[in-house]
Amino acid sequence: MKIYLDACSLQRPFDDKTQVRILLESDAVLGILNYFEMNKIELINSDVLKYEIGRIPNNLRRLNSFNILNAADMYVKLNGTIEKNARIFLEKGILPLDALHLASAEYGKADYFCTCDDKLIVRAKKLNLKLKIVTPIELIGEIEK
Repeated sequence: MKIYLDACSLQRPFDDKTQVRILLESDAVLGILNYFEMNKIELINSDVLKYEIGRIPNNLRRLNSFNILNAADMYVKLNGTIEKNARIFLEKGILPLDALHLASAEYGKADYFCTCDDKLIVRAKKLNLKLKIVTPIELIGEIEK
């Protein structure tokens, strides 16, 4: 099972856990990473993730995310196909960086694209992608089937 965790998912364990949803998503991301460490799933890294994570001002958050991504099973380099597909996603209302993430995940043949971004989930589910768009909590359910 190939998983593309977007930047907000990777960052969720560092967010303020006073909201129950954030606490649950944080625990789910940690569980996903545990499955990765046990070689039960594969993680996909990309030029787009590397770029977005590199912009995080908090050193601890940035370094932790890079450590996770550096251990990923696959790396997707930005290319013309990804850029072309991202432009199509832009026309359908997806924000630029999100469009590049989705196109990278699709190019890497991810089974699941995991995000905590509600607006992205709604918009991406309308794209008729080959991969499934899920929250961290939904992904745990899929992994544990």
